[in-house]
Amino acid sequence: MEINVGISKENREAIAAGLSRLLADSYTLYLKTHNYHWNVTGPQFNTLHLMFEGQYTELAAAVDEIAERIRALGVKAPGSYAEYAKLTSIDEGTGNESAEEMVRQLAIGQETVVRTAREAFPAADAANDEPTADLLTQRMQIHEKNAWMLRSMLA
Repeated sequence: MEINVGISKENREAIAAGLSRLLADSYTLYLKTHNYHWNVTGPQFNTLHLMFEGQYTELAAAVDEIAERIRALGVKAPGSYAEYAKLTSIDEGTGNESAEEMVRQLAIGQETVVRTAREAFPAADAANDEPTADLLTQRMQIHEKNAWMLRSMLA
């Protein structure tokens, strides 16, 4: 069935391309955060273990919301590690990093997601795609706050 929501196919595809990069960054950050949750050690173990759990839990819900928005626009959502690897701007973590380096890497990852969302915003704005603009705004707010929290833990 043809999609007729007031956004051209060309604009929907452009918006979905930006959302696909956001999805890849969000999923990669989810995986990295979960890895660090499992493997963090040191005097701040409990604090970081719980903080990382809160962040990866929020990211798990976010990737579903982002993918569903891509689908609502009539575009296939990327859903494999291979696709994410091509689209993401975030480096994976090994889990061997020090606790401080994990915090630093996650702050960088949170900021990367903000930039990716910000880059996707003009296409949504130009097409008057308020649902996507709202989603992007929410993602930027969450990731900016998470980045601030993580940066505040560093000396």
